[in-house]
Amino acid sequence: MPAVRQSHIRDALRRIQDIVEDATGAPLTGEAEIRLTNLLSRFAGEKARMPAVKNFSQREVTILVADLRGFTSLSGTYSAGVVLELLNQCFVTMSTNIVRHHGTIDKFAGDSMMAIFIGRSEVRGEDVRCALMCAVEMQIEMDALNRHNKHLNLPALHIGIGVNTGSVMAGLVGSELYSAYTLIGEDVNLTSRIEAFSLRGQVLISQSTYELCGDFATTGEPMEVYVKGKAERMRVREVLGIPSLGKSLPRQEVRRSPRITVKLPFSLQRLQEKIVVPERASGTILDIGYHGVLAEVRSELPLFSELKLEVELPLVAHQASDIYARVVKVLEKGGRRLCGLEFTSLSVESNAKLQLFVQMLLQGA
Repeated sequence: MPAVRQSHIRDALRRIQDIVEDATGAPLTGEAEIRLTNLLSRFAGEKARMPAVKNFSQREVTILVADLRGFTSLSGTYSAGVVLELLNQCFVTMSTNIVRHHGTIDKFAGDSMMAIFIGRSEVRGEDVRCALMCAVEMQIEMDALNRHNKHLNLPALHIGIGVNTGSVMAGLVGSELYSAYTLIGEDVNLTSRIEAFSLRGQVLISQSTYELCGDFATTGEPMEVYVKGKAERMRVREVLGIPSLGKSLPRQEVRRSPRITVKLPFSLQRLQEKIVVPERASGTILDIGYHGVLAEVRSELPLFSELKLEVELPLVAHQASDIYARVVKVLEKGGRRLCGLEFTSLSVESNAKLQLFVQMLLQGA
């Protein structure tokens, strides 16, 4: 029986090599041929001729990570059927774009996915251009899908995207029972970190990607962010569009920064005629961003009233006692008084510590 299986494997290998040669002008040789043989052997139940770890190779790639925003709350609000239908629509849109722009889907993980783009060595930046076209068109088509679903009274789905270019180890990992082609390396993790900073409908790219895209894409000003595991801050940029293709990203997020759910006690003082009133009140910050917070307060705060806040920021060892804010939203919810507070002034140190605090929480610090 093993001899029969080996014969089938050799026959399948020959047929595939014929197809590859017809398409490219030459059959697979060397390591590539061994990897193909190993793959066919596993399908036939045979032991691979070479351990999977030897199949790894180092290469320069552009990595794209896309993640759904607000999916957890969506799944708790709508039926499983509606959620799965929306999720399938989203993944079909993303997958179609990846294939169209010559990318390879590496993995799905819950409500996120990762893809890789490998350009030809003789065409510098080809992988970057393909990845950016893919990312921009993903966001454009997600916007169109949401407008269509709105007419059907279905909720909107938004994605954030991070793109990074770097060196990775690529190859098969696993056992004889199960193995998968995967990427390993610091730049893989870095791409996920960049994606975590992206807002709904946004595409963020690393400095290495920016340096290779030239004037192909228009971007915003560089933003310096803290990345877990890195001693120095790194630069990221927002992609605004691709002029040569007449494409621009539809802006989905009115907020100017990421927001993170927290439970932080704080104190506040009212301002009257620009003078801080001595009496203090207390509250709890429920979510926080670079420019404001959503807070639960015990005392009544009129809309547009001016406040001075004091809050301790754990993780960064900073007591921010110089934050001034304006009440921009007031609502009662389940017997709770909630207020949206927009920062109007804070010191340079508190601003830097606040941003670092948010960025650390975004990355699970």
